[in-house]
Amino acid sequence: MGKKLYGKKLGMTRYFLDEGGSTPATIIKAGPCVVIQRKTVDKDGYEAIQVGFGLQKEDRINRPIRGHLKAAGERVFRHLREIRVDDASQFELGQEIGVDIFSIGDTVSVTGHSKGRGFAGVIKRWGFSGGNSTHGSRSHRVPGSIGMSATPGRVARGKKMPGRMGNQKTTIKNLKVVDVRPDMGIIALKGAVPGSKNSILEISRA
Repeated sequence: MGKKLYGKKLGMTRYFLDEGGSTPATIIKAGPCVVIQRKTVDKDGYEAIQVGFGLQKEDRINRPIRGHLKAAGERVFRHLREIRVDDASQFELGQEIGVDIFSIGDTVSVTGHSKGRGFAGVIKRWGFSGGNSTHGSRSHRVPGSIGMSATPGRVARGKKMPGRMGNQKTTIKNLKVVDVRPDMGIIALKGAVPGSKNSILEISRA
């Protein structure tokens, strides 16, 4: 079973290593993820557990959802996610999964939604160099010719064009765990991860 946890990005900082150097690090408030439901092959066709994380006010949910979350006791969660496992029976309803499943030196992958940049041109979106700024040029930040000759006489599929930039599900692999603090529910990863502050991240063992 692969180790997986969900959390919230708190921001970035500089982390000082034991040997005296420093490295950029992302601080993530991960877990605790509480097991809400177990899914089995006999009943659902696959093995998984549903976990909840991120507390919210009880009056923000309806009675059916409150009944679904009864395994968590009095706690009400803002987010529900599924984690595929080999054997769901190994987990108990109400069980908490925290950052202690990771150790310093582990390599993890982080998945999140990248920052949205809105509608962007080809220079910002794809790194086009642009045209001349002088000598009478009227082509500065435009993409230029996009068509073909008479055959096939159309724009090729996948052509790099202006459009919406960012706000995509993105995964960064092979990030090293530089610190784990179970008492605070915080994990520090070397380097940057997708998303803005307070965005939801999925941390999994690489």
